[in-house]
Amino acid sequence: MAENRDKSCDQMKLWKESRGLQKPDTLTTGAGIPIGDKLNEQTAGPRGPLLVQDVVFTDEMAHFDRERIPERVVHAKGAGAFGYFEVTHDITRFCKAKLFEHVGKTTPIAVRFSTVAGESGSADTVRDPRGFAVKFYTEEGNWDLTGNNTPIFFIRDALLFPSFIHSQKRNPQTHMKDPDMVWDFWSLRPESLHQVSFLFSDRGIPDGFRHMNGYGSHTFKLINAEGQPIYCKFHYKTDQGIKNLPVEEAERLASTNPDYAIGDLFNAIANGNFPSWTFYVQVMTFDQAEEFKFNPFDLTKVWSHKEYPLIPVGKMVLNRNPINYFAEVEQLAFDPSNMPPGVEPSPDKMLQGRLFSYPDTHRHRLGANYLQLPVNCPYKARVANYQRDGPMCMFDNQGGAPNYYPNSFSAADTQPRFMESKFKVSPDVWRYNSADDDNVTQVSTFYREVLNEEERQRLCQNLAGALKGAQHFIQERMVQNLMNVSPDYGKRVQTLLNKYNAEAPKKPAVHVYHRAGASAVAAPSKM
Repeated sequence: MAENRDKSCDQMKLWKESRGLQKPDTLTTGAGIPIGDKLNEQTAGPRGPLLVQDVVFTDEMAHFDRERIPERVVHAKGAGAFGYFEVTHDITRFCKAKLFEHVGKTTPIAVRFSTVAGESGSADTVRDPRGFAVKFYTEEGNWDLTGNNTPIFFIRDALLFPSFIHSQKRNPQTHMKDPDMVWDFWSLRPESLHQVSFLFSDRGIPDGFRHMNGYGSHTFKLINAEGQPIYCKFHYKTDQGIKNLPVEEAERLASTNPDYAIGDLFNAIANGNFPSWTFYVQVMTFDQAEEFKFNPFDLTKVWSHKEYPLIPVGKMVLNRNPINYFAEVEQLAFDPSNMPPGVEPSPDKMLQGRLFSYPDTHRHRLGANYLQLPVNCPYKARVANYQRDGPMCMFDNQGGAPNYYPNSFSAADTQPRFMESKFKVSPDVWRYNSADDDNVTQVSTFYREVLNEEERQRLCQNLAGALKGAQHFIQERMVQNLMNVSPDYGKRVQTLLNKYNAEAPKKPAVHVYHRAGASAVAAPSKM
């Protein structure tokens, strides 16, 4: 058995072998001071109290007390790896970014895959979208292309994002996942129908991270060397082929091997079976965007591949596992506002919201100088700015260079060639309601044309199996949304719900009473 162990199981043994006959290092404190005994505290006699002068103990314990940073609010559970991106096709007619400047050029990358709603200790095989974030270490600064394994999302307005995530997390009183919260939100926001249908299809549980596609999801803007803009979407198609887990196998793995996807990625790379993805773009001119039948910046919709075919760009390969998970994965921070010259945001409202949200949360989790951490540092570019100080400043704090701008000493100055592209904005400023945009046409196409009969049946079974936990009025509202997509879709789910509801045990009636100065309390009825 020991000879057949995975590389991930043998990590400590392999690390020892990599050191050869090298002698163990001298054990030290965090300040590098050698330690003579790390097994016994200093005490006043063998049975006496601990001495405050035991700095070996305080050095150890004080660091231990602080070694956990806040986990990510979303995408908390994940795996990371490193590799390279290689340009295989010329797209300089669309984009001037240096990482695309010629065929054959390679750029180092870091990638983090993740589940979305679960906590850090949750299982890898739950039904959930998967995060797919790529950091390109370019000579023009880091480019963080953050997306998911789906080309769409549940909402199109970033103002709803905190409420959406709250609905997927834990009930504020019971601290349990609550199907009423989940389905109440989804049924009240019909724009979620596309992503919900995708989520409860076979692709809602990918077989690890290697067998799923990735998408930038949002619409972006590319600028070429002549300053000409074009809208685009980014896709990365798995070269390993799409592979999904049956529900029964996913449930088995959730209890027997909750870190299945992390282990699968680590072992594949450790064994030299390097996963790869082919990188594509879709492009749309500004004139086409004006005439497009949908809002081209709507994150709940896709662009037709027939009308806007995929254009190959390059290959992404992952060939190195992290040396240390905390340093290179837990501290790995992605920020969609990090875009090199040639890549800019579109009017996509969700993207616009993320431009603020992501760097803001990283400053909370990791500190104001999180970009100085080695895994986040734009090491292929020279950083020169007027930001100084803050906790955990890791380098020379830019020495004696001026810390104000403008100045007369030429520490760092702007370059007009890196100006963002100019665009016109003329409409009235208002809180425009997009809830009544077409929320069903693309979902109907997905249900009727993308899925085959067996896949449609599994989708309905998966969806009804989750929806049955919600209250009946929420079930009814959700089924009506599905009927708007396709009568067949709604009827199938309703039939399954009727069966589940008939089998469900009767719950005792509950009444709610209020006590002056107290919160509402629920008590079982004695009737």
